[in-house]
Amino acid sequence: MSPQQIAPYGSWKSPITSELIVSGSIGIGGVVLDGDLLYWVEGRPSEGGRYVIVQRTPAGETTDVNPPPFNARTRVHEYGGGAYFVAEGIVYFSNFADQRIYRQKVGEQPQPLTPEGDYRYADAILDRPHHRLICVREDHTGEGEPQNTIVSIDLDTGECQVLVSGDDFYASPRLSPEGSQLCWLSWNHPNLPWDGTELFTASLQADGSLDKPQLVAGGVSESIFQPEWSPDGLLYFVSDRDNWWNLYHYRDGKIEPLCPKEAEFGLPLWVFGMATYTFASADEIICTYTEAGNWFLASLDVQTGQLQTIETPYSSISAPLVSQGKAIFTGGSATEPTAIVQLDLASGEVEVIRQSTRLKVEEGYLSIPQPIEFPTENGLTAYGFFYPPTNQDFRAPEGTKPPLLVKSHGGPTAATSSTFNLKIQYWTSRGFAVLDVNYGGSTGYGREYRQRLKERWGIVDVDDCANGAKYLAQQGLVDGDKLAIAGGSAGGYTTLAALTFRDVFKAGASHYGVSDLEALATDTHKFESRYLDGLIGPYPERQDLYIARSPIHHTDRLACPAIFFQGLEDKIVPPNQAEAMVNAIKAKGLPVAYITFAEEQHGFRKAENIQRSLDGEFYFYARIFGFEPAESIEPIPIENL
Repeated sequence: MSPQQIAPYGSWKSPITSELIVSGSIGIGGVVLDGDLLYWVEGRPSEGGRYVIVQRTPAGETTDVNPPPFNARTRVHEYGGGAYFVAEGIVYFSNFADQRIYRQKVGEQPQPLTPEGDYRYADAILDRPHHRLICVREDHTGEGEPQNTIVSIDLDTGECQVLVSGDDFYASPRLSPEGSQLCWLSWNHPNLPWDGTELFTASLQADGSLDKPQLVAGGVSESIFQPEWSPDGLLYFVSDRDNWWNLYHYRDGKIEPLCPKEAEFGLPLWVFGMATYTFASADEIICTYTEAGNWFLASLDVQTGQLQTIETPYSSISAPLVSQGKAIFTGGSATEPTAIVQLDLASGEVEVIRQSTRLKVEEGYLSIPQPIEFPTENGLTAYGFFYPPTNQDFRAPEGTKPPLLVKSHGGPTAATSSTFNLKIQYWTSRGFAVLDVNYGGSTGYGREYRQRLKERWGIVDVDDCANGAKYLAQQGLVDGDKLAIAGGSAGGYTTLAALTFRDVFKAGASHYGVSDLEALATDTHKFESRYLDGLIGPYPERQDLYIARSPIHHTDRLACPAIFFQGLEDKIVPPNQAEAMVNAIKAKGLPVAYITFAEEQHGFRKAENIQRSLDGEFYFYARIFGFEPAESIEPIPIENL
């Protein structure tokens, strides 16, 4: 190994370039089984962000299912998920362009099933006895809010019949094994599914209609997740009724916990089709759960409640399936990118089926995340993952400390993990330290931790990000004069609020972030249109709070540079949010940059835009913090610099 070069933090040359990240990276998820055939979805930046369904045979041969320009992505709730499923060799998927459901045999052209119209579909299942699909439908044909229902779709005619209606939202329609009962989740404004949902069942009549629904569990202060029928016809689900999302079943009219544990077996239902458990048999569940930010795979005996952890090399595990003695799941670790993995339950042998990136990085360039706990307001503790700067070719001059980039995740009801993330390694391999914060309100630490953000968004999350940065500076791990914060969506709001209301950070980057809470309350999509009732307070009754916590109304307190990245077709956080903030900062004479992307929605999916936003943010910090990047980066226009 050649001796390390001495160079300032931020100016280290890294092999992890934005071009390599986007050229070799895909999004993977939505894994399903149909007999011995495995399917998943790939989000491909190199194809303009198109979502492609992939089929894999037992022999390992893979085939793209939906040909260009078909894009398997639904816009129900805007965030989508549950855009396809496979049954008896036929693939059914929602096509992004027209939101119709198509059906297709592999190798043939997709054919539309549902009629033209302003409808969206998600979370579909097959009802064989009645020769139809059952799914969630979002109807945008009327005035005002779209109407969400559970509908059936005739497989011959495409005709839709409403089966369940009356609530604001629905998810997870699931048929019992013999097809005699349907269960589903529903909830109403102002709740989000992690606040409170209700689990219903109803018997199916001979004509396919439903008998009177029966409430099984849930309410306005209990979140139910992933109802499933066991092979022997018992109803299982995840509930946080005792603070932690734990597994329960419903038997003989009683709800019984399976394995009470201070761990989370559930997730916030941001997208359809999320899962944390599956049935190996009527007596055994293969499940995942999280403790202290790390995920584990386990086997649960439903008769005894005994939970047996299954050893894996992964710290992030989701969506398990079981087939022929093998568990299939999506997994990742600190040094291994997210992948579709097959694990032999008898031998423990692991086979990686598909990785999210082809890019191989030597360990000497990888920063290993360190879970940290740090003190925050009111004598409480918050959590995060700290990544020290790491590059085997470089070290910094003696007596210097690295700049810190604090990452505030979106949601805000979401969580970060320690899974290998090339976008974080991009920063650390150039000499930045990174703190990925699970601020109060994040999932994975129980309902009470999640509820810390209730009516305190813009306070708790901001304090936790600021206190995490100050904690690392006090420990001598980072340069307290070079603290930056960045986030997207809700994390973008936390970023802008931290820059405005706290005197900690010296620069920041907002990716499609919120600056005006009033505008968000009055100009966003149905799913989140009442989200702020719980995070801030009812609107317009508490308009004072919305104004008090909106950065756009307090730009006089903002005294550091910021850069903004925005998709021009974003319906969740419209571009006017960023534009108002940019204009205000520009008028103050502070350095500011604004980069827009046509044809992008909430989040960037095209390779060139992902690359531009990553390099652009790095270029911005280089100019603000005064270091010289090792590689040539296309400049971005910065006002007032």
